[in-house]
Amino acid sequence: MADSFDLIVLGSGPGGYVAAIRASQLGLKVAIVERELLGGICLNWGCIPTKALLRSAEIYHYMQHAKDYGLIAEGISADIAAVVKRSRGVAKQLNQGVTHLMKKNKITVFMGDGKLTAATALTVTDKDGKATELTAKNVILATGARARDLPFAPADGKRLWTYRHAMVPPEMPTKLLVIGSGAIGIEFASFYNDMGADVTVVEMLDRIVPVEDADVSAFLEKALKKQGMTILTGAGVEKLAATDSGVKASIKGPKTKDGDGKIIDGDFSHCIVAIGIVPNTENIGLESLGVETDRGFLKTDPMCRTNVPGLWAIGDITAPPWLAHKASHEGVIAAEAIAGGHPHAMDPKNIPGCTYCHPQIASVGLTEAKAKEAGYEVKVGNFPFIGNGKAIALGEAEGFVKTVFDAKTGELLGAHMIGAEVTELIQGYTVGKTGELVEADFMHTVFPHPTLSEMMHESVLAAYGRAVHI
Repeated sequence: MADSFDLIVLGSGPGGYVAAIRASQLGLKVAIVERELLGGICLNWGCIPTKALLRSAEIYHYMQHAKDYGLIAEGISADIAAVVKRSRGVAKQLNQGVTHLMKKNKITVFMGDGKLTAATALTVTDKDGKATELTAKNVILATGARARDLPFAPADGKRLWTYRHAMVPPEMPTKLLVIGSGAIGIEFASFYNDMGADVTVVEMLDRIVPVEDADVSAFLEKALKKQGMTILTGAGVEKLAATDSGVKASIKGPKTKDGDGKIIDGDFSHCIVAIGIVPNTENIGLESLGVETDRGFLKTDPMCRTNVPGLWAIGDITAPPWLAHKASHEGVIAAEAIAGGHPHAMDPKNIPGCTYCHPQIASVGLTEAKAKEAGYEVKVGNFPFIGNGKAIALGEAEGFVKTVFDAKTGELLGAHMIGAEVTELIQGYTVGKTGELVEADFMHTVFPHPTLSEMMHESVLAAYGRAVHI
């Protein structure tokens, strides 16, 4: 006889485990199914271990520039194996933390491959081939996604890497090609550049980090080039082949007025492919259930329901943005709806995005261009890091904070930041957008001094011609 639950969650990433905990808090009997490691990709192979790597690179960078701070540090070197070991230790600690949370919240954990046999029933097959039948009143799918391969050059883990290989490199790259300049590609480009590799980034679109505001893209490209990176935009990789000693690539440059761009042939030690994700929707029993999809991603309503009664979906198998914090919030929404509550639907325009390159990027809401495309008359404020005392004292005077307001209503439409610690600052604007604050609310808020957050205040003031320190 099958084990029965109020809710089964398939996948234990930041969406799945949060959904399970919230459902348990609301009194539901919950099971979670995971085929690999509790915490999913984010904790084990994504957000957290990459931040550990980037922290090591950041400290290495500061050590190399100790003289700028009146300090002496000589004979500086990096041990890539030790850096990776620390990163894996951080991931292990968090995996153990999720294991503890499952026990604390009395959630039954089934390790193995889960496959739906009906909308609200599934079979879990463990590593020894033992099958366990489970049923529930509701099932949440939270199976996440994986890196997309180049069709003509799949990753081999030796010379051609996905993000997962790049986190545990067999050796330190000397000359690295990064294909794709989204958050993942740029973070690894930044990490390996700081660690001493010669890095080239290829982006098919006309600017790097193309989802960000154009001013941010332009500033980042200039900063990365200053750090020694080669940036090729409007370019595509035509051929890519691994050899015993490296990678051979043919890169097609941007089109010119005379026709197609010229082909650049290059030799690299390694290549990271960061061209997007593929949802993990195969082999979980969806084929016979008639679940509606859009380009492979499951379609859901504002409460995360699919079109099949009793079947819900959250995180990277659903619509973008594909971010861990979006998945977690969807998990809470789905759990509360299943428990009979009436949660607020999530507005994608209120989901912040962060990229942990050097300098950092953070944003929420519409870019200036998107706001204008949507028909808004806008007021735009921009405040530079060089005008902030704390930034100068930190030795981090490069960057800016940009705000975009509806000129008619004062609504904050978007905020875009680049510079030191902006990933920690963006939540101030996110709270403001979620609370539907207008320009006067931000102006009347007292920001502490001396902090980087003062730039957020000044950017709002600048949008209305009232900036004090520029």
